Amino acid sequence: MHPTLTHIALHVPDLEACIDFYSRFCGMQVFHERAGKGSRIVWMAEPGKEREFIFVIMPGGQDRALAENDYSHLGFALESRAAVDSIAAQARAAGCLIWEPRDEPYPVGYYCGLRDPAGNYVEFSYGQPLGPGAQELPAP
Repeated sequence: MHPTLTHIALHVPDLEACIDFYSRFCGMQVFHERAGKGSRIVWMAEPGKEREFIFVIMPGGQDRALAENDYSHLGFALESRAAVDSIAAQARAAGCLIWEPRDEPYPVGYYCGLRDPAGNYVEFSYGQPLGPGAQELPAP
């Protein structure tokens, strides 16, 4: 049996702000909630992918305060460069854009980056070898 990646769990300082962020920018929805120790724990996923990969979001975390040169991030693929530009414009207006849209050599592609309310960086890309617009990886 091989392990399968099913979820990421994040402690966040403001649960409602993170639910709003991942709903608004990532199209994720809350599909399960349960009581935690004096709080609630939320499961979020892209519609139709609730049994594939989810975010478990729990209150009680601290702001991550990542350095400008820290490229640790969660990555979401988009269907076009225009979709990357649209997310960047929305994030700019909301004050959470950290990486303006840019092109990098394959396999990075065209991307922008946002900062979620917990301090995590979130990348939105087009043209990577994953997700919509995926290109074939060159032969080794």
